[in-house]
Amino acid sequence: MAETTKESTVSSQNPKAKGSEPEITSDQAVKALIPLLITFILGTLCLQGFNLVFTQVGQDVGAPAQASLITALPSIVLGIVCFVYGSLGDFVSLKKLVIVGITLLITGSIFGFVANFFFKANIWTVIIARVIQTAGEQVAGSVYLVVATKYLKDSLKVIFFGIFTAGYQVSAAIGVFAAGFLTSIHWQYLFLIPVVTILFLPLLLHNLPNKSGTGEKVDVWGFVLFGTATAFLTLFFSYTMWWMLLISVALYVVFAVYIHKAKNPFITPDFFHNTRWIMAISLVLLFYLPNYSFSPIFNAIGSEIYHLRTDTISLYIVWAFVVAAIFGTCSGWIIGKIGKTRGIFLAGGAQLVGLVVASFCVNVSPVALALAGCVYYAGIGMMYSPIIDSVLGTLTKDESGRGVGMNDLAMNVAGSIGIAIIGGLMSSKPMTGFSLAGLKGSAANYGNLFLVAAIATVAGLVVFIVCHKKIYAGTNEELPSAE
Repeated sequence: MAETTKESTVSSQNPKAKGSEPEITSDQAVKALIPLLITFILGTLCLQGFNLVFTQVGQDVGAPAQASLITALPSIVLGIVCFVYGSLGDFVSLKKLVIVGITLLITGSIFGFVANFFFKANIWTVIIARVIQTAGEQVAGSVYLVVATKYLKDSLKVIFFGIFTAGYQVSAAIGVFAAGFLTSIHWQYLFLIPVVTILFLPLLLHNLPNKSGTGEKVDVWGFVLFGTATAFLTLFFSYTMWWMLLISVALYVVFAVYIHKAKNPFITPDFFHNTRWIMAISLVLLFYLPNYSFSPIFNAIGSEIYHLRTDTISLYIVWAFVVAAIFGTCSGWIIGKIGKTRGIFLAGGAQLVGLVVASFCVNVSPVALALAGCVYYAGIGMMYSPIIDSVLGTLTKDESGRGVGMNDLAMNVAGSIGIAIIGGLMSSKPMTGFSLAGLKGSAANYGNLFLVAAIATVAGLVVFIVCHKKIYAGTNEELPSAE
C-alpha cells in the first residue's frame, strides 16, 4: 500500500532538521492536512479505477496484450516516489514539494484526458499520463504524514494517521464504483477526477512551512539504478523478452556494486546481509503478489461470462473494498488482541480461502464471486498491520525509515509483477482445458487464474511457518501460542 512508505519520513527524520524547521501551529497543520488528504484520495481513486478497467482500456486502444502495463508501470513509479518523497520531506520545502506534486497531478490529468479523448487513444499516452498522475498525487500523501508528525499536537496525531489509513481504503472502494460508472460513458473521464485539487493550492501554500531542514541529500543515482532495474523486471513479465530480464539483472549488479562504493547510498549493503529482514520482506512479496489481480479477473468474468457492463460489475466488487477498509481500520485492534503471528496466519488464511472459493464460483453467480472477494480483501486489509511490524522488527531503530520505504516498494513491485503475470494469462488464455471445478473454456481459465494467485499465498504461508521463529527471534512472537 502506498501509505506505508510515507511513514519512512517519521523514522528517518534528522533531529537537527526538525529543529531547523519553521514552526506552524497545530491549527494551521489541520487546515493543511484536510486538502492534502482529499488530494491523495482523489489520486488513489484514479489508481483503483484504472486497476479495475485496464483490460477494457487496453482493448479500446488496440493493445490488449500490453494492458497490464497501465497498472504495472504507475505502480512501480508509486513505490519508488513513495520512498523518494519520504526522504525529500526531510530537507526540501514542503510548499515546493506540494507545488511540484499538484502541478504533475494536474498535468497528467489534462494530458491523459485530452490525448485520449480528442485524439486517437494510445496505450502509451494512457501509461504516460498515469505515471505523471501517480508521481504527482503521491506528494500529497507524503507531505500529509510529514506535517502530521512534525506539527500536530500528540493528541491529534493518532486520529489523523487513522483518518489517512481509512481514507486510502475507502478511496479504493469509491474508485471501483467511479470506474464502473465512468466506463459506461467514457473511461477517459477517469483522468479528470483529480483536477479539482488545483483549488486547494492557495490554502496549502498559506498553511505549509516554506523553509527546508538540513537533512542529507537524496541518493539520486541509487534510486535511478534500483528503479530502472525494477521497471525492466516488470516489463519482462509483460513482454517475456529475455533481453529485458538481462538488463534488469545487469542493473541490479551495478546497483550492488554502487552501494558498496558510494559514500552515502540510500540503502547500505548491511541491509541485504540481514537474513531476518530478507525472510520478512519475502512475505510481503508473496502475500501481495496477487494484490492487484482480483478485481480485473472479476471484471473480465462479469463481462465475458455474465455479460454485465462494467458499471454493474463495480456494484458487486466494491463491497470487497469496503470490507478491506473495515478490516484495515480494525487491524491494529485485532492484532493487539491475538498477536502478529496469529494475525498473519489469519490474514493469509483469509486470502487463500477467498481465492480458492472464487475459483469454484466463476460459474455460480456474481454474488458468490463478490462474497469470495470480500473474504480475500478482508485478509488483505488485516495483513497490513502485522506484516509491517514484522518487517520493521527485524531492523534497528536507525534503519526503520529505509525499512518502511523498502516495504512499500516491495508491496508495489510485487503487485505490479503479479498483475503483469495475471494480465498476460488473461489475454492468452492458456488454461482452458482443465479445471478443478469442472469448468471449461474461458471459465476454466479464469478459475485457474484464481488458483495461480493462490499459489503465491500458499508460498507465503509456508515461508512464514518455516521462518517465523527466526523472524521473531528474541520476541514474544516466536510461537503462535506465545503472545
